[in-house]
Amino acid sequence: MPNLKDLKVRIDSVKSTRKITSAMKMVAAAKLRRAQEQAEASRPYAQRMERMLGSLAAAAAGQAGAPQLLAGSGAEQTHLVVVATADRGLCGGFNSSIVREARRLVRSLVSDGKTVKILCVGRKGRDQLRRDFGSMIVDTIEDVAKPKLSFDKAAAIGTRIVTMFAAGEFDVCTMIYAEFRSAISQIVTPQQLIPFAPPKAQKKQGDGEEAPEDGLNGAVYEYEPGEEEILTELLPTNISVQVFKALLENAASEHGARMTAMDNATRNAGDMINRLTLVYNRTRQAAITGELIEIISAKEAM
Repeated sequence: MPNLKDLKVRIDSVKSTRKITSAMKMVAAAKLRRAQEQAEASRPYAQRMERMLGSLAAAAAGQAGAPQLLAGSGAEQTHLVVVATADRGLCGGFNSSIVREARRLVRSLVSDGKTVKILCVGRKGRDQLRRDFGSMIVDTIEDVAKPKLSFDKAAAIGTRIVTMFAAGEFDVCTMIYAEFRSAISQIVTPQQLIPFAPPKAQKKQGDGEEAPEDGLNGAVYEYEPGEEEILTELLPTNISVQVFKALLENAASEHGARMTAMDNATRNAGDMINRLTLVYNRTRQAAITGELIEIISAKEAM
């Protein structure tokens, strides 16, 4: 049984840990609100751009001279997997869930005989993947959220992806990130960036028919100067927009997961302090009782 001094030191240590986790919870909660607002504000623009490009892509698909970002390279042998995680830990299973999906996708592609390259956005993804897939990691992009996550940083990542594709380094690009739903719910989402994959049509409730895309409604639009010219200009921009949206979703998911994890850690620290305090009081009472018995026994023996 530990002595009173050891118990006291351990109780003080757990109390210090609880102060740290409680402070981290409050900081994450403060950052979460702003990150959530930014993520929710980015969704309509990114979704509308995808839908508009989907309409253009449907008209230009199969035509000679269609942009490569739409038509692809004509092969699906080499895949680039962009794994977006955090640079820091202490956020529950946020990083692990993204890496788990990346591992599943990479192993599936390798089993099909594909060549896989991995671009890590965030240190935690690289740290977890390099043990099994170190030779596949082409680079790691760190600190994209320092001092502030901006579109310029996302555009730099998008430009690099487009440059690699233009150089023939891969045929298909898929980005894996966590879509924010709530502080306790983040949905790991793989999204194909290259070649452009039109958004899926939503189904009507009550039947199995697909509803037309919002904003299209089966209408026919005329584009100026033309579908191919607009696609050539907007497809690279769309990649940067989708990367920016994914990074904003990741930031909100990270803060939500960290707030939840630190809240659980604070509660667990409180429970541990209560248990250790109970043991401390019982040990102290036993020591006092033993001393009293010794005094009484010595007095009776005199």
